[in-house]
Order: sequence, then structure tokens, then C-alpha cells
Amino acid sequence: METHGLSQFITGYIHDRCQFKLEAFNKAADKQISAASAHEKAALEQQLFEQRRELEKKYDVRTWLTDAAARAGQISLVTHAVKYFHGDAKGSSFYSTVKSEGAVYLSTSTLHSPAVDAVGNSAALDVAKILQTGHEGDSLLASLKRGDYCALKALAENEAQCDQWGSGFMQALSDKTLSSHPLAKQLYFPVSGEAGYHLLSPLYSSSLAHALHKRISHSRYSDESVAARKARREKVWSPDLVQFFPDLAVQNVGGTKPQNISYLNSARGGKNHLLRCAPPQWQQTLKPPVSHKTFLKAVSPKVSRVVTDLRRYLHSVYNLENTRAIRQQCAEYVDELIGMIFSYAAEIQSLTDLQGWSQAEDCVLKAAHQLWLDPLRQHSDPDFKLRREAGEWISDIAEDFAHWLNTRLNQDEKLSTGADEFREWSGLMRRRLREFDAAQQENWQ
Repeated sequence: METHGLSQFITGYIHDRCQFKLEAFNKAADKQISAASAHEKAALEQQLFEQRRELEKKYDVRTWLTDAAARAGQISLVTHAVKYFHGDAKGSSFYSTVKSEGAVYLSTSTLHSPAVDAVGNSAALDVAKILQTGHEGDSLLASLKRGDYCALKALAENEAQCDQWGSGFMQALSDKTLSSHPLAKQLYFPVSGEAGYHLLSPLYSSSLAHALHKRISHSRYSDESVAARKARREKVWSPDLVQFFPDLAVQNVGGTKPQNISYLNSARGGKNHLLRCAPPQWQQTLKPPVSHKTFLKAVSPKVSRVVTDLRRYLHSVYNLENTRAIRQQCAEYVDELIGMIFSYAAEIQSLTDLQGWSQAEDCVLKAAHQLWLDPLRQHSDPDFKLRREAGEWISDIAEDFAHWLNTRLNQDEKLSTGADEFREWSGLMRRRLREFDAAQQENWQ
């Protein structure tokens, strides 16, 4: 591409950021002026005028690039990041440029053009964005890596300033001190000789995770995929393929602040997809629980071990003070129990050949349980869809779960779980069920 195009992109990027900041400043300033008294307005307007001028100076192209180059050392551009294993891990991340031709295993090295991630100070991620954003097949990062400083030279006042910017931005590609951390994963790998073992520190490939995320998102949300799935439901021909990723798991990294993990993790909303890698298993034919009033009766044999473990634990701490550690351990047992129930529910929900099974005359399952376990029925039953979208069934299932669990636990005569435990179990199930249902919505479109 022509160098001036990249220079214009850099200028446009800085201008857009300036406009965004100025709009936010103007809104806040208008509120302050409208709230000020008549004799305060003149002084306040002058003060705000000076502040706005300072903000505009900050986003002068040369001023912003100088500041950005100085802040580039606060981030690292990487393909493998350490914080995916633990948010507080402070070890080194890694930028891999290795390419494998004819590889038989999928890895970062097999990606034609891996996305580059950024880790470090989340306040400096704007630097990562200007380095990585592509423009007409090129980027500032790519040009700097091949030693091409022409885009910066067109904007710099002199050669010295251009070199200062270039060396500053290149700091993002180097980790000054390579190190691991107690919160990072470490493996002892035995070797022959006096050493005895190598200490390995595996890192999570954010680039590979991002490539997988883009592939799955395209298969679900692209116009071609949406049209192909619609054609499949209506049993009409479509030139496009329908792609499925069975038993796909989603790992949420970073909680409510995915940007604290990395730039690409923030772009994905913290979602990292995990493909099923378990060997195939022979299973009996799965049938919906049409003959049960509650699905919990059908799932009870599958979860009896966890319920028994929880009952034994509560029995062992019966005479102890109810501490935070005890409550945490109980929550872990219940969390595992809910996970097993969700696994069963996902299997029932995936019975596409039995779409609308809850409409059968012999189905005695409670309405709330039908709304959860037969989501495909909403494609043919508008009233069912409205009741499902209302969401009241979530509380009904949470309360049924709490009542069922208390009943199972009280089989131990020493235990007497009651209203307090009911609120705890139902609250936990209610939160988890909302998250589960939101994640599963993508499979029913």
C-alpha cells in the first residue's frame, strides 16, 4: 500500500479519539454550566474553555504520538498470554513468529495470519489498537516490524522525533525480563542427565482462541449462515453449508473486566470457546422426561453421588460454627450438582428430531420444566415462545430445585435444612440458570 494512506489512517484515528473525548467533555460541561449560578457562570465558562483547549492540545497528532510511544512500554504485543491462567499472574507473555508448513496438529504456528494480542496496562490499550488495526492490508505494527518508518516520518517534525516514536512503539514487541510467576502454570518435565527435569511454563494461545472465536461467530451470525439455518428449518435448498460445533463449552475469562486479561479477550467479551475433545461414548437412547411431573426425578440417578457427598459433608460439620469456609464448600458441591443438571438439560434441549415433544398428550411434565427443556417448540408455538421469553419459569425451576435438594438432604435424620438453605439453593440456581439459558440461546436460532 502507499505510505501516505497509513499516515492518513493514523491521523484519522487520533482525530476520532479526540472527537469522542470532546463530545463527552462538552456534555459534562453543559451540565456544570446549567447547574451553576449566574455569578459563577463566567468564571466556570473560562475554566472549562481552558480545559477544552488542553484536551485539544493533548490530541494534536505529534503530541499524541509522542505520548503513545512513551506508553507503549506499558503493554506487550503477544500471541500467548499468561493472564488467561490467572488474572493476577505477573509472568512474561510471548510473541511467536514460528510457522509450520504441513503440520498435522492445529496450533498457533499453523495460522496464516494470527491475530496479535496486547497485555499490560489496560489504560494503554489505545496504543495497541493503533498499532494493530489494519488499513488497506497493512498496519503500523507490520510496517515497523519490517523496518519501514515512512508512515511515521510523514507525520514527524524531524528525523529524531521519528526515531523516538519508532523505538518507543517497538518496546511493545519486547519483554525486558523473561520470568514466570507462582500463579502461572508450571510443569516438571523429566529429562536424562544431572538436571533431572526441565521446568516448563505453558502459555495460553490467545491468537488461536481468537481464530476459533471468529470461525464460530461466522458460522452462527454471518448472513450466509443465518440464511442457511433458516433454509434447513424450512426444509428448502440452500447453497451454503450449515456448520455445527457439538458440545461446545464457553469459558469466561476476566469476569466483568475482560480488558484486564488482554485486548483480544476484551474484544471477545471474555468468551473463549472450548471444543469437546473427549472420546466418543456409547450411550443409551435419550428420551425426554414426558412421564415425570418434574425433570429432577429423571436426573436424580445421575447426580446421586454429588448429593450424597454434600449430605455427608453437612453431617460432618453439623456441630461446627457456620463459617465462610463451610459455606464456600457447600456452594462448590451445589455448583457441581447444578453443572450436572445443566449437562442433562443440554442433552434434552438438543433433541432436534423431537422438536415440540412437550406438546404430546401423554406429557405430564410441569409447564415451567417444559419451557426450559423444549426450547425448539417456540418455533411452532407462539404462545409458548411468549411464556418462555417472559422468564417466570426460571424462578419456578429454581424453587423446585431447592425443594428437591432439601428433601434429599433431609434423608439424614441429623440434618434439618429449611428456609435459609432453600433461599441459598434457589438463589444459586436462579443465577446459574439465567447464565446457562442466555448462552444456549445461540443454539436455537
